Amino acid sequence: MVKIPEKIIDFHVHLFPDKLFDAIWDSFAKNYHWNIIHQYYYGECIARLRQSGVGTIVYSNYAHRAGIAEGLNRWNMKILEEYEGLYCFAAYHPDDDHALEMAERLLENPKILGFKLHHLVQNFYPCDARLFPLYEMVIKKNKHMLFHTGTGPVGNEYVGLEYFMKVVEKFPELPATVAHMGAHEYAGFFDLLERCPRLYLDTAFCFMSPPYAGYNLGPDYLEKYKSRILYGSDYPNLIMPWEDEIENLLKMNLSQEFYDKIFYDNGMTLIRSLTGKIN
Repeated sequence: MVKIPEKIIDFHVHLFPDKLFDAIWDSFAKNYHWNIIHQYYYGECIARLRQSGVGTIVYSNYAHRAGIAEGLNRWNMKILEEYEGLYCFAAYHPDDDHALEMAERLLENPKILGFKLHHLVQNFYPCDARLFPLYEMVIKKNKHMLFHTGTGPVGNEYVGLEYFMKVVEKFPELPATVAHMGAHEYAGFFDLLERCPRLYLDTAFCFMSPPYAGYNLGPDYLEKYKSRILYGSDYPNLIMPWEDEIENLLKMNLSQEFYDKIFYDNGMTLIRSLTGKIN
């Protein structure tokens, strides 16, 4: 019988200051009619994940407009000091004054793995030339990007495979993870794994129960690319119980190696490569 490792790595968690969390949950309810069922602030989020068997937490936050990334990143530095086994994709906005200088300082911290770009919310394209110096810096410093660039769970004009392909055509060696496995253009993003040796996909929001329409390609892609997939929950911004996606993944009865890799081995290998440390 297949199982997940006793201690897992969650590579897609969101942590924000309390007031921003409140605003995000209100926005989900207003814009998408989503009732976020785990409305917990950052300390309780971390505690509940740890109680559920998550040993290492990789979280992100993002600057929905210019002028707030610096404050978010001061907050990130504070909570990274508070907790062991906690890593971050920090906030970045290309319209901020001295954005690159801030990014360079942040990347000196081994617990900052790189930066999160949420194109659905930030309303610029991943192939926006203003971002190219950031990508060059991330490559040079052996760090990593986290992109929300797929058309799901919901989309807008700034997301989609077409725009991300322009990034990898210019930066084929860019170390990056595509959130939500590139939903809903799964096949196209999986095919990019053949061309981009440092690209990963994460599972967040892809294996929820019906009626949500998530991953639909069957087991073959998952087994073939099991070394390039990271488990991520999207906690706490979920409309179903946290354990739902794990249970659905286990019901697929894939190889034990698949579960070992996506829930722990791949994430730990990537963290070690970015930090030079063993967690």
